[in-house]
Amino acid sequence: MVAAERVAATVAQGVHGRRRVGQGESFWQFRPFVQGDAITRIDWRQSAKSDRNFIRETEWEAAQTVCLWRSGDASMRWRSRAAVVEKAARAELLLLALAALLLRGGERVRLITGSSGNAAGITAGRAALERVAEALARAAPDAALPPDNALPRHARIVLFGDFLTPLPEIRTTVGRLAAVPLAGHLVQVLDPAEALLPYAGRIRFEGVAREFEALIPRVEGVRAEYARRLAAQQQGLADICAAAGFGFSIHRTDAPPEAALLALYMALTVR
Repeated sequence: MVAAERVAATVAQGVHGRRRVGQGESFWQFRPFVQGDAITRIDWRQSAKSDRNFIRETEWEAAQTVCLWRSGDASMRWRSRAAVVEKAARAELLLLALAALLLRGGERVRLITGSSGNAAGITAGRAALERVAEALARAAPDAALPPDNALPRHARIVLFGDFLTPLPEIRTTVGRLAAVPLAGHLVQVLDPAEALLPYAGRIRFEGVAREFEALIPRVEGVRAEYARRLAAQQQGLADICAAAGFGFSIHRTDAPPEAALLALYMALTVR
């Protein structure tokens, strides 16, 4: 968390905090109660109509909420010699640093964790970043794509992962989120070796979870085709995001996190 606060502080020098003012829309909407929400926020009248508890909030409150998720897939727990950190570590750093910036600007942050739909409650205030960090540390490894959580309508969501899973699966997930409706941004975090395939000669490749193995006699002979397929994956991601009204960016773990964080924060807050 200290590293995230340091990165956020550096980026904050180049941007101005954006605290919204005004009452916004006056009508109410309801969302399911999740672990971390204050019990005092439960609307007991609405909850009595079903077997679930509900939180009441205005659409203006939901619009200030930013939901954050990072992939816990095994592929994220890898780094090459060209990178100083694993993809998972960089994704968590960016997530926490973004949370710090958003909280400084008066936004509300909700951490999405788990493949079974668990979520840390919406947090705000000075102690919020510590709560987000603790929830992230407790989170068990999850899937390559976010779970089907009950998310507040008109909120925003930021997804961090390598997004190397098949494009149809990603299209389904992003489409589901956009239909809530949510505005969003997808950040693809890659190791430089994944981006460049800098190897030469006879190399044996193994999956992080040992789910596959491939012996390539001459890696330089497949580099062009690898680059073509990666470019096709990234163009597919960009097209999926554009169709859903989401933003899309790529970050390599050998690059400074500050530049990626600044661009991401500005994309979320400048309209």
